[in-house]
Amino acid sequence: MNPIKLAPIAAAILKSQIVKMDTDSVKSTLQNLAFGNVLAAAARDYKKEVLAQEKAHASSTSNQEVDLDELMDDPELEKLHADRIAALKKEAEKRQSLKKQGHGEYRDITEGDFLGEVTGCEKLICHFYHREFYRCKIMDKHLKTLAARHLETKFIRLDAENAPFFVGKLGIKTLPCVILFRQGIAGDRLVGFHDLGAKDDFSTRTLEALLIKKGIINEKKEDENNVYDESRRRTVRSSAYPDSDSD
Repeated sequence: MNPIKLAPIAAAILKSQIVKMDTDSVKSTLQNLAFGNVLAAAARDYKKEVLAQEKAHASSTSNQEVDLDELMDDPELEKLHADRIAALKKEAEKRQSLKKQGHGEYRDITEGDFLGEVTGCEKLICHFYHREFYRCKIMDKHLKTLAARHLETKFIRLDAENAPFFVGKLGIKTLPCVILFRQGIAGDRLVGFHDLGAKDDFSTRTLEALLIKKGIINEKKEDENNVYDESRRRTVRSSAYPDSDSD
């Protein structure tokens, strides 16, 4: 074959390949541009969605603030708040008044004071004791704790040896003797520890539950009943004789 005639053919083939390569390159470039446009559109849509969410959140927060402001100006809420403050103030004044009358403490009185103390309050607990009896000391310990806890009731004690008139009038024969008075009238009584398990190691909570049952003190809320730590409770030395209640 003549080499001179082959040259035009080779040139034509080479030109067609160059055109084909340019066409593929252009297609690839166009595809890349299209993909880039899709990404850009997606980014714009996402940005719009985020801005819409932020605007909605800001609007919700604003509405909440308005609602709170309206709530603070609610006359019913203000009345409830005022009523609560008034109730707390009244309760504080009542407690202060009771303390001035001797409530909230466990006090010694004399025989001459007895009638005035008993008739001067709605509910009163009086412990007739003997200073040498261990069981009287045990009762003293528990009553002292309850006196501070139950301001609604007055707690006193009277030395039985120094009050022969009322010991005889009330028919007291065994000590310790705790008599419960309502409106100045003697009602129930605890003689010795017979109602407390007949043992010296009863707890303050046990005595409290018994007095609540008899209606001489009020039951406290459940969250207030954790004031007694029995694991750390110190007991008064018990008598050498189990039945040491004395006539």
